[in-house]
Amino acid sequence: MEEQKTEGQRLEEKLTFEIKSCWETVGENERDAIIEFAEQYKQFIDKGKTEREFNEECLSILKEEAFIDLENALLAGRRLKAGDKVYQNNRGKSLVFAVIGRASIKEGVNIVGAHIDSPRIDMKTNPLYEDGGFAIFDTHYYGGIKHYQWTTIPLAMHGVVFNKNGEKQIVRIGEDENDPVFVITDLLPHLAQDQMQKKANEFVRGEELDVLAGSEPFKDGKVKEKVKLTVLNLLNRKYGVTEENFASAEIEFVPAHRARDVGLDRSLIGAYGHDDRCCAYTAFRAALECAGSSEQGDIPEKTVVCLLTDKEEIGSMGNTGAQSRLFENFIAYLCSQTVENYSDIDLRLALNRSAMLSADVNAAYDPNFADVFDKKTASFCGKGLALSKYTGVRGKVGGSDANAEFLQRVQAILDKHGVRWQFGNLGKVDKGGGGTIAQHAANLGVDALDCGIPVLSMHAPFEVISKIDLWTAYRGYAAFLKDA
Repeated sequence: MEEQKTEGQRLEEKLTFEIKSCWETVGENERDAIIEFAEQYKQFIDKGKTEREFNEECLSILKEEAFIDLENALLAGRRLKAGDKVYQNNRGKSLVFAVIGRASIKEGVNIVGAHIDSPRIDMKTNPLYEDGGFAIFDTHYYGGIKHYQWTTIPLAMHGVVFNKNGEKQIVRIGEDENDPVFVITDLLPHLAQDQMQKKANEFVRGEELDVLAGSEPFKDGKVKEKVKLTVLNLLNRKYGVTEENFASAEIEFVPAHRARDVGLDRSLIGAYGHDDRCCAYTAFRAALECAGSSEQGDIPEKTVVCLLTDKEEIGSMGNTGAQSRLFENFIAYLCSQTVENYSDIDLRLALNRSAMLSADVNAAYDPNFADVFDKKTASFCGKGLALSKYTGVRGKVGGSDANAEFLQRVQAILDKHGVRWQFGNLGKVDKGGGGTIAQHAANLGVDALDCGIPVLSMHAPFEVISKIDLWTAYRGYAAFLKDA
């Protein structure tokens, strides 16, 4: 016979909020779905290690799913109707797409937004030089990184370069097992006495993050920089480029490893670029789910929008970042093609009545570094979608702060669909903080809440997330898009 609960136990159960591991409530069938979803994600991010590649993978799927280019529709004067599926590809580095709902755009749209760029090492515009018998690429790091983490690991070269005929060449070296890889060297411990006395942010300076490119000299005694010429010759033979073409190139160095299961139980995923592609992927899949159902006549009530932006790691600036007019223009385009006698007031109404989840990762509680976390409000791997009412640094500076009414609305939707969620503040008040794209949508009048997946070792070349948090994010974003 089950022991009868005491009054205190019943009251505790009623009044307190216990955050348990999501694995404890998963049945065998759902567990199989979680594992399958994780495998699909791993394959996707291995293909999309840069913002360009991630964007291209998404775009390819949208075209397969019969989405149409909104700009072409505008030029053709095509009116949009409920159930239509449209996208806008912004310079190959950011993307926004929508499924038109039954309600007028003026009633607002439901949005899930994420960023698809990640910290990395970028090649400078005049990068190749020779020193000490080596050809070396001069670089500039992108985003907030710990410099020393990027030394002595295999790196792959990704990007685009234009040859002398003006033709774009796709660069991807280091991902195939037969490809060479690249590396940033570090000082051996025997000679590192002075280095080891420095602060961690001075172990390896930014200007020392240069990439080893080769060492075989070109066989010509009259050539001054023989090793450099060997590398240039190889690049010219493969891509048709010369040294001056580096000026317009966008070349990134990213970790060459693939996404892998972590732990004996395989419950975690280690990979480069979880921040923020784990949220971008789940947002993308959730929005696609709405598109798929529309084909069967189950058209969403409100228009569903997925926004995938670039440049978040350096402030969301530029014409591919969240501070650009991309999202605002996209909603204006939708209004112009769906609202009779469209005016700017219709756009302002649409934005002010819209709701957005800023799908961005949060710092997972790490027992190795417990002193920087407020354990009561930290997010934990395996405990579900992390809701962050506010972001910013220390006194919430430079962040977004969702209003209570909207936060309660999101919580109610997640509870209705049985989606497990948890708190998600980023560390102790005076220890640091961060921001997302939420503030830029909020500036347009949109209700916005940060809502994402907890990550261990954020911004490192090998980050870690829980498979069940990935699944929970997907389910949570889908529920929001349908019901917000």
